[in-house]
Amino acid sequence: MPTAPHPQNTAELFQALQENDRRPYGRTRTVAAEEIVDAAEQLEEPVPLIHALLELQEAYTYGSEPRKSPVVFARLLTLFDEQPDVFDERLHHMLFWRFKWVSNALRAMPEIPLVSLRQWLTEMRDRYEKAGLGLQPYYGQAYQLAAHLGEDTTLAYELWAGRTRTRLSDCEACEICERALYHLAAGDDERALRTWEPVLAGKDSCQEEPTRSLSYALLPLLRTGGADRARELHLVGYRGCRRNPGMSTAVGRHLEFCALTGNEARGLELLAENRNLFDEVESPLDLLGFLTGVEVLLQRVELLGHGELPAAGYAGRTWTVAGLRAEVRKRADGLAARFDARNGTAAHSDRRTARLDRAPLLDTLDLTLRTRSLDDVAPAAPVAEPAARTTDALPESLPELILRARTLDEQGHPDAQVCWARLRTLVTARDYTHPDDPAVGPLVRLRADLLAEEASREGEKDEFADAAALHEEAAGLYDDAGEPGHAALSRGCALLATAEIPVEGADGAEAKAAALTAAHASMVRLHEETPGLPPFQEARLMRIRATMLGLRLQTSGSDEHVAPVLAEVDLLHAFATRHDVVGQISGSLLLRASTYAISGDVPAAVTEIDALLDRLKAQGPAWHLPRVLGLRGRLQLGLQDAQAAHTDLTESLRLAADWPTDAVSTIRLHGDLAEASIRLGRPDEALRHLTRSAELDLRRGSRTDAFCTYSNAAQLSLDLGRVEDCIALLDSLLAEPDVAAGKVDDRLVAQLRLTRARALHTGEDLKAATAEFVTLAAESSGWEDDPGSHALIAAETAVLLSESGEFGRAREVADQALAAHARAPQYEQLSNCLRELARLQAQQQGPDGLPDALAFLADAGRIADEARAAEYEARGRALDTALAYEHGRVNAYAREYEDALTALDKALALLGEPGRQDARVGEWAECIRLAGLVEGIYLERPAPALTRLDAAASRLTALGHTEETEPLTSLAAQLRDEE
Repeated sequence: MPTAPHPQNTAELFQALQENDRRPYGRTRTVAAEEIVDAAEQLEEPVPLIHALLELQEAYTYGSEPRKSPVVFARLLTLFDEQPDVFDERLHHMLFWRFKWVSNALRAMPEIPLVSLRQWLTEMRDRYEKAGLGLQPYYGQAYQLAAHLGEDTTLAYELWAGRTRTRLSDCEACEICERALYHLAAGDDERALRTWEPVLAGKDSCQEEPTRSLSYALLPLLRTGGADRARELHLVGYRGCRRNPGMSTAVGRHLEFCALTGNEARGLELLAENRNLFDEVESPLDLLGFLTGVEVLLQRVELLGHGELPAAGYAGRTWTVAGLRAEVRKRADGLAARFDARNGTAAHSDRRTARLDRAPLLDTLDLTLRTRSLDDVAPAAPVAEPAARTTDALPESLPELILRARTLDEQGHPDAQVCWARLRTLVTARDYTHPDDPAVGPLVRLRADLLAEEASREGEKDEFADAAALHEEAAGLYDDAGEPGHAALSRGCALLATAEIPVEGADGAEAKAAALTAAHASMVRLHEETPGLPPFQEARLMRIRATMLGLRLQTSGSDEHVAPVLAEVDLLHAFATRHDVVGQISGSLLLRASTYAISGDVPAAVTEIDALLDRLKAQGPAWHLPRVLGLRGRLQLGLQDAQAAHTDLTESLRLAADWPTDAVSTIRLHGDLAEASIRLGRPDEALRHLTRSAELDLRRGSRTDAFCTYSNAAQLSLDLGRVEDCIALLDSLLAEPDVAAGKVDDRLVAQLRLTRARALHTGEDLKAATAEFVTLAAESSGWEDDPGSHALIAAETAVLLSESGEFGRAREVADQALAAHARAPQYEQLSNCLRELARLQAQQQGPDGLPDALAFLADAGRIADEARAAEYEARGRALDTALAYEHGRVNAYAREYEDALTALDKALALLGEPGRQDARVGEWAECIRLAGLVEGIYLERPAPALTRLDAAASRLTALGHTEETEPLTSLAAQLRDEE
């Protein structure tokens, strides 16, 4: 299927070549290049055909199709031999440059005889000599062939590396990589890394570099103690090669790096992301490198006992780690054998063996913010029994185990979970026999107990509908077992769970408050209709009553709902105290403190909490301490005492570790600790807590909450300048199966992608960032319920398009943003983007771009008028003054200096004279500086410019703004020097 209409003339053909050059390497670009060659042949003009063939060879070379590259080059050589005069200096250079590409392609194909490789090098040498070209590039290819064959490379290396570079030598970055690999093969890691440094530091680069060098440098860095640098380069380097058939060998080395640093789970994740490479890599040599890296990873996973884990492999079937490893080994061994047979050496098999025999270099290295183990990526399995806290083993006697579970449950003791988990396993076994023991009761009673416990766990996961249904089922079984008290408790829990089911719509909070009011009334009736309850059951019913009213207060926030909660709490506290129900005494005091906190009386809440903590430390129960400390930590956050909050929350987390996992919500504790850490200026610690909180949410099954928390972590890492961490985290989340399958809320996924696009932009990957923004802008245009978000996304997209010089597309997308803004105003953000669009157009196009730049500013002016009419106050710079300043800057770029100075004077008048504590002083000083530059340098009126600058500098100095003064005095000095 054609990718575009065939060019009909030379101009259209060159336009098609330009458009194809913007496409990433791969089948789409290659097919388009093939079609362009077909069109060029119809034109019967040699120069367009030469350009088309050069583009096609490039597509084959970087698209990992080495078999086709030499064929295209043979056509180019024929054209050169027949019509050398049509090859201008640039085409002549490109032709001789690509002799090296053909050498690389021939080496990559084991079916090409060794004699043919040597003949091609002779052809290259003869051609270079005939053209009067230096032979350093030839000797470079001769060295690479020797290294490929596994021969002694000493002489070949000296003949190449000792020669002076020529215009046709490989780029500096590629040659640095080859020299480093020579030292690496000799076992000198440190010298290899010293050689690599200019490339690793980003000083030298090309199409394949530094990505290729980064993949090779990972293991030498680990061996020389550079683990942190290796981590950094892994993140940068992997992003440069992911899913790219032409960089599949580098992908394999990143998989190997994961396997040797205790990151097998990340390795499997990256393997899944690069599944396309199994079928898209056409280069046998590249495929051998990729498959060997894959095998290193799979071998490590299998050795760790996880051979049955699913693994992403060849299309058409489902693979396990063990099954895929066997298939990969067979194919890679076959490829290595073919190369060795062609080369007459065992080099490739030996290199494979060396990689596969390499032991892990580190037990663990946290590569990303989302650190996971192989257990985390295993398919969902039945929930394991929680570990017992107590040193005493569970009772071996079944009756004793049942009675222990019920006793602990009556106390509210967390260790009841361990007993119930063990009993669930026993009861569901096919050979289970219920004990005939009056103290234990019938099997239906035990089944009711287990259902009630399961219902409670569902409620803790906010699965309220499921919890209500399970509680109702348990109540029926308790009735059958003759346990009216327990039946009443289960029905009370069902009432509470039903009332907590979320209500959609604008009046959701009001509806939920009404549901809780009705549930409380039903609960009171249930309590009254169930006489003769033992104290622990009656206290629990009273606790449910108080909880319902507490939730109603939390939902409504109404002051009239405070007193009823406190009244119920007082009843519960009095009853629990009278009957010495210790857990409910503590529970009532915690409810009272929470009520004060919700009502806004934080000091009273703290007083209650402090008293409760004293009681817990003296009388227990000890398992309430983590929760109470967690609440006090949150209260301290409300009182703006981040240090006290951090201390309480840290201690709460420490104590929570003494109890079963679900006893205390450590998810919430990690989230609160993240907030405290941010306030204390400890962002790295905050990141750790955010990611831990998110991963715990994932394990709990709360995927939306987890993705929201991870989104916050990604944004924080971006704010901290940890761009690669941010991108790696988001790539990992976006690769999750339910995200890829569209099962996660599309707006949440869009937010993740938006943050990733911003990170790509920050990381100066403008091409990738722009592509993602364009896609998001197109998708968000259909958000009829949220035009404001589309306006913001489209505005940012327009700015990136302008940065890429695509001003026509930028205008189109900016118009979309304006249309969405008309439906949901985004005054400040859209004004900022429009001014930036104007600046970019004027800066890049000068006078030619002025009309379009002024059109953007006119749009920004209309938005400023709308904002003023709506009495909108900007959070940042005032829209009018910012607009006047931008008029000045845009006109200055377009060399309309008088208009620029007029606009800057207007901006200064709008700003007014700054004061000592004026937040606008920086903006005022920049206006003065630019006005002085325009007036003194471009309009060549230094005297008034100096008067302006000196007066402003004096005023700023008097106000104590020394930092803002320096640019003004520097410009004034420059003007005086030029007088």
